Amino acid sequence: MTRKVPEKLPDLAGDALRVAQSALAEDGARDLTSEIAVSVDRLAVGSVDFRGRGVLAGTPYATALGNLAGCRIDWLAAEGERVANQPVARLGIGLLGILRAERPLLNLLQRSCGIATATRACVEAIVGTGCRVLHTRKTGPGLRLFDAAAVLAGGGLVHRLDLAHTVLIKDNHWRAMREQGRSLADALSLARERGALECQVEVESVEQLEQACAAGADRLLLDNQPPDIVRRWGDQARARRPGIAIEATGGITRANIGAYAEAGADFVSVGALTHSVTAADLALTLETT
Repeated sequence: MTRKVPEKLPDLAGDALRVAQSALAEDGARDLTSEIAVSVDRLAVGSVDFRGRGVLAGTPYATALGNLAGCRIDWLAAEGERVANQPVARLGIGLLGILRAERPLLNLLQRSCGIATATRACVEAIVGTGCRVLHTRKTGPGLRLFDAAAVLAGGGLVHRLDLAHTVLIKDNHWRAMREQGRSLADALSLARERGALECQVEVESVEQLEQACAAGADRLLLDNQPPDIVRRWGDQARARRPGIAIEATGGITRANIGAYAEAGADFVSVGALTHSVTAADLALTLETT
């Protein structure tokens, strides 16, 4: 079986500009507080400090936002680098620009670094197993690429970015097909005719597993199953369709991810990476000149 090349992120420049524009627009057309506090704009510098330990992420988006606000950002650490209680960037040029950029810039970095840090913890928990960590589509509205980029910075891989290229038959699709008298084999055949890059099928029983293997699925998703079922069903699927990939998903945490990897999952997708973000602690310290 030919394995599909994992999805890659597109160039982030356009998305970074879009997100930066939206973040600044939320604060309105002017910064009235800074206007009344600063009688004359002047050159200033500021330091973005990472408090605690984590992984730096979101730098392309923060840079785009700084540029729009009139700030120059010099990064003191690289995207994906582990950092601890240290300055990670220096901001310079206009005091008013720095003040306007402060909150939205920190908002982006706190979310992105939180995602990357959680991802790195999961990746490190399964080192040596061959299993890989994926995000899901449970991302912040309008932040799909932003969140996915943070997962990559943490060492994870890209999953489905949209619905247009990869087919994933889930429980409601199974129901819809039964109601319309359509077979899984017919559905996957049609998907390939229409250019699907990969055909994935979520299975909830051995019967569905056998149908998916017979229909030529490239990957099986085992949702909310314990590790022993993942191992058993994975062995059965590979015996019926050598080379098929097994993905465990649903209820995966830092505490149990190792058990799923050791059970033979090729991939483990973790929705909590992006839907339950614990923000990293960053602050901007201003020093006027």
